[in-house]
Amino acid sequence: MRANKAILCVDDEAIILLSMKAELKNHFGRQFLYETALNAEEALDALAQLAQEGVTVILVLSDWLMPGMQGDEFLALVKERYPRIKTLLITGNADRETIDRIKRAGVANDIIRKPWSNIDLIARVEACLE
Repeated sequence: MRANKAILCVDDEAIILLSMKAELKNHFGRQFLYETALNAEEALDALAQLAQEGVTVILVLSDWLMPGMQGDEFLALVKERYPRIKTLLITGNADRETIDRIKRAGVANDIIRKPWSNIDLIARVEACLE
């Protein structure tokens, strides 16, 4: 039976996407579908496609620094179009001021710093899914 809930991972670095997806899949198993996108535009297309297929995306994890649209702008669009989806922003580049601005804007339910630990990633994802 195919899961009808999905987690979408977005990062412009394929190796990071594969790692994130593998960690989530190892922990949550077949509870969810695990989708990936290399940029915000691809991710928005994936969200629309999944919705059309009747799949509920429950969480989007997005890198902050990506070509085209930055993660916080992308997550703001996600929140606007799909208000029930939880969001996690992942960054290795944002400074404290930027992180504080993103927190105040409320576009991310949480922020994870790169490189993350598997334990931290899973704990934050679980907190978002509660």
